[in-house]
Amino acid sequence: MGQTAANASAVAKLGFAPKQVVLELGYDDDVDDELRDQIEDVLGVPLEDEDYGDVVDAVLLWWRDDDGDLTDALVDALTTLEDEGFIALLTPKVGLPGEVDASDVAEAASTAGLQAAACLNLTQHWSATRLVTPKSGRR
Repeated sequence: MGQTAANASAVAKLGFAPKQVVLELGYDDDVDDELRDQIEDVLGVPLEDEDYGDVVDAVLLWWRDDDGDLTDALVDALTTLEDEGFIALLTPKVGLPGEVDASDVAEAASTAGLQAAACLNLTQHWSATRLVTPKSGRR
């Protein structure tokens, strides 16, 4: 399977679907533009930026070790999500600048009231974790 096909499959596994409204946070010059394009192709609409003022179906969060407090970022992202929404947390792969230890992701997610629903090697440089609220915690 080629890299583009693998990325498209990973985008689907993360849970992105047509017509979802997705807020993108943590955008910088190191993000994977091909992956962003593939997500937008699936959605059929552009990704929204931090100026978007309404609730969203999902948050695409690019996160690096030196970006600050991951727990705070996840809690902030939760405030924008629909009840059944999810956060796609993208972090640099192990060994790359900005990598985030998996235990740090797990701890931050747990503290924010989230759990990992999927972990994927998304691209050559980025790993992804799909974070959701536990079903027992939904109202």
